[in-house]
Amino acid sequence: MRYKNIFKANFISRPNRFIAIVNLDGEEVTVHVKNTGRCRELLIPGVRVFLEKTDNPERKTLYDLVAVEKDGKIINIDSQAPEIVAGEWLSELGKFDVVKPQYKYGNSRIDYYMIKDGSEYLLEVKGCTLFKDGVGYFPDAPTERGAKHLGELTKALKEGYKTYIAFVIQGEGIEEVRPNAETDPAFTAAYLQALKAGVKALFLKCKVTESTLEIIGGEEP
Repeated sequence: MRYKNIFKANFISRPNRFIAIVNLDGEEVTVHVKNTGRCRELLIPGVRVFLEKTDNPERKTLYDLVAVEKDGKIINIDSQAPEIVAGEWLSELGKFDVVKPQYKYGNSRIDYYMIKDGSEYLLEVKGCTLFKDGVGYFPDAPTERGAKHLGELTKALKEGYKTYIAFVIQGEGIEEVRPNAETDPAFTAAYLQALKAGVKALFLKCKVTESTLEIIGGEEP
């Protein structure tokens, strides 16, 4: 995926999970943060951030904060991006007869439903932005929804679906994602239970720039 109208700024503060204050060309500007997670290890005062300017002049915030620079590398923090790039990736693979987004299953909407050679697949996508010592961790804030999705995937597996949870790694140099037991023990328990039942985890490596995010490697479903 590609962003339009990217601007560089410096992070000042985050009054709440929806907005941040940045220094843009010497002016303090309020921007929308496209990630409701904590991002504490990324959004540090003075750090370089990347903004996409909206084409909607009626919006209260004219910029979206979509990426952060850390240790000379860019990390995409747009929580909507993983589902989009996963869809692009599935299309580029060209191996499925059907690919449908936002598929209703049970009491949830799973990101992608696919059909190949008569077999049905369910793929739930999660974005990973928390990196420690060369390893990715998910989530960076508690997520009841994440544990719920894993339960749905486990149920679907027993009904004959091939089920996957795909972690889109939104920074470079990371190849593995582990559950963040310290932050979310409930998700961790659900994740380990799902893997034991047969749900498969995919770790999708990305090429990241200030204006693009692209999946370039990882196991395929």
